[in-house]
Amino acid sequence: MSTEIQNQQGKSRYVLLKDGVEAGLVDYRLHGDEIVFTHTEVDPTQRHEGIAGELVQGALDDVRTSTGLKVVAQCPYVAEWINTHAEYHELEERG
Repeated sequence: MSTEIQNQQGKSRYVLLKDGVEAGLVDYRLHGDEIVFTHTEVDPTQRHEGIAGELVQGALDDVRTSTGLKVVAQCPYVAEWINTHAEYHELEERG
């Protein structure tokens, strides 16, 4: 089984593809020098498999390496994920 995380900029979302099929997404909006994560969703048949965490980590890794944007976590899942992963706190402090 292969997984891939894609930034679908035209739709303002990151998606996790599992064997080429979308299994989860995290929506965002750009606001100045910020990327605001607004919503995370996982296919109900694939919940409790760690997909949401893998997706959020992949999205944040992409933001870290590809942009200088500050992360704003409006989505409760993204906020909690960052809160429990101290190595990602600096993304909320950029700018």
